[in-house]
Amino acid sequence: MAGSEAFWKFHDLAFANMRALTPENFDAWAAQVGVDKAKFKAALTDPKVKAKVDADIAAGKPVGVRGTPAFFINGKFLSGARPVAAFETEINAQLAEAKKLIASGTAPDKVYVALSKKNFDKSKTKPGADKKKKEADEKTVWKVKLPKGAPQKGPDTALVTIVEFSEYQCPFCTRVLPTLTKILDTYKDKVRVIFLDNPLPFHKRANPASMLAHEAMAQKGNKGFWDAHDLLFANQKKLEDEDLWGYAGQLGLDVAKVKAAVKGNTYKAKIAANQALAGELNASGTPHFFINGRRITGAQPYDKFKNIIDQEIPKSQALLKKGIKPADLYAEIIKNGKEPPPPEQKELGETPKDAPRKGAKDWKVRIHEFSDFQCPFCGRVNGTIKTILQNYGDKVQIVWRHKPLPFHKDAPLAHAASQEAFVQKGNDGFWAFHDKLFAGQKDPGMKRPALDKYATEMGLNMGKFAAALDGETHKKFVEAENAASNKVGVRGTPGFIIQPKGAKKGYFLSGAQPFPKFDKLIKRALKEAK
Repeated sequence: MAGSEAFWKFHDLAFANMRALTPENFDAWAAQVGVDKAKFKAALTDPKVKAKVDADIAAGKPVGVRGTPAFFINGKFLSGARPVAAFETEINAQLAEAKKLIASGTAPDKVYVALSKKNFDKSKTKPGADKKKKEADEKTVWKVKLPKGAPQKGPDTALVTIVEFSEYQCPFCTRVLPTLTKILDTYKDKVRVIFLDNPLPFHKRANPASMLAHEAMAQKGNKGFWDAHDLLFANQKKLEDEDLWGYAGQLGLDVAKVKAAVKGNTYKAKIAANQALAGELNASGTPHFFINGRRITGAQPYDKFKNIIDQEIPKSQALLKKGIKPADLYAEIIKNGKEPPPPEQKELGETPKDAPRKGAKDWKVRIHEFSDFQCPFCGRVNGTIKTILQNYGDKVQIVWRHKPLPFHKDAPLAHAASQEAFVQKGNDGFWAFHDKLFAGQKDPGMKRPALDKYATEMGLNMGKFAAALDGETHKKFVEAENAASNKVGVRGTPGFIIQPKGAKKGYFLSGAQPFPKFDKLIKRALKEAK
C-alpha cells in the first residue's frame, strides 16, 4: 500500500506498543506512516490481504518453523531470540562462503540459491520431527545448579523446584506471572520457585531494573526482592531511572544506595553469572523454566506446568522414602542430569614471534584474538578485552592474530600498517595503532590517507612506513596469519582461542561475546595451565 518503508515504520510502532494492539491504534499508526486511512480500513477486511498472511504462515510449516521469532540466513535456520553474537557468527560465515562461490565462478545473483540449498536442513521438514524432539527434550533432566543466595518462593525442602530465567522488560515474562501464582497457591510447600535474571540485550532497561531488585534483596532480604519484583513487573513500561528511584521510595529502600547500585552496576557479576548459566543450558529466551531440571520454554499455560509437576511429585516422594533428606532432595534429583557439552577446542601451532601481544609476560592463559580491523563486530569486543585484562592481567596474555576477511577490501592494507607500527614501536605501537583503526573505522576509514594520518600522529618514521606499505613488506606475514586461522577452523571474526599454558589446544569462542563467556573459559583454562 505504501511500500517497504511504511511497513517497517508500522512494524517498529507495533513492537514498541505490544500491549496496545487495538484497532484504534492500528488506524493511528497507519496514518502516522503515511497510509490512506480509508484504504487501510478496507484492506483489514480484504480476503486477499488475509490470504497473504495465511500463505506466509503456511510457508513456514514445511520448513520447520514452529514458533517465533525464526530466521533463515542463506537457508541456515536460527530459532528464537538469539543473542547478537549468534547472528554475527553466522553472517560472517555466510559472507565467507559467498565469496568462495563467486571466486569459483558462481554468478552473484545465484549465490543465495546455491547456499540456501546447501544449508537447509531437510530433517526439520519431516512430519512430527519437531514434536518428537520437543517431547524428548521435556523429559530430559538437566543439571541446573542453583546459585547461592538466589531469591526464591517456597521452602528448601520442596518436592519440586522450578528455576525461572526471566527479565523485567519481557512482556511474555509478565504473562506467565498468574500461572506461577496459581502453582504456588495450589501446591503450596510442595513447590518452590527460584528467580534468575537473564536481561536480554535489546531490552535496555531490564538490567537497571535487575539492579534495583538485587539491591532490594540486599536491604530487605528475600521479601524485599519479591516486593520489588512484583512492582517492577506491574510497571513494566516505566523503567527509566526516575521511575526506579520512585519505586525504591515506595518500597521503603535507601534511595541513595539504590541509585549507587543501578549507576555503578553493583550486581553485574551476579547477573552475568545467571546469564552464563542460561547460556550453558541453551535457555536463550525469556521466560525459560526448568522443573526439577526439565525444560519448559516460554509463557506456557498452567496445565503444561501442572503436567510435569504432577509427574515429579511422586518421584520425589519415592526418593524421600529411600532415605534422602528433604534438604538434599533437589541435588539428588539433578545429580545425574544432563550437562552442557564441553566447550569446543581447536589445536594451535606455534605462536609467531612477530604477533603483537599485551598482558602478562609470564602468562598462564594465552588468548589468541583472530580479528579484522574493518569488521564492526571486532570493534565491539574491545571493551570486553579491557575487562579481561583488568580481571586477569597478571595471568592472561592477549595475542593479536591478523585475519582480514576477503570482502573487506581496505582491511589488508590496514593490517599491514598496524604490523609496521609494531616493527617500529613494539607492542605499545601496535596497540596504539589498533585503537586508532577501530576508533576511525567509519570516519576517516582505512584507506591510505587515513593510515598515513595515524602514523604521523604516532610519530612513526614516515619514510619507513611508506616503504613498508608500498613494498608490501608485511603482506606475507598477514597472509600467513590468515592462512593459520583457516587451518585451525576459525571462519569468521572475531574469533578467540583460549589456550592454557603447556597445552596444544585451546577453547574456541566465536563472535563478540560478553565477558561472562570469556570468564568461564579463562577459569577453566587456568585450572589446566601447566
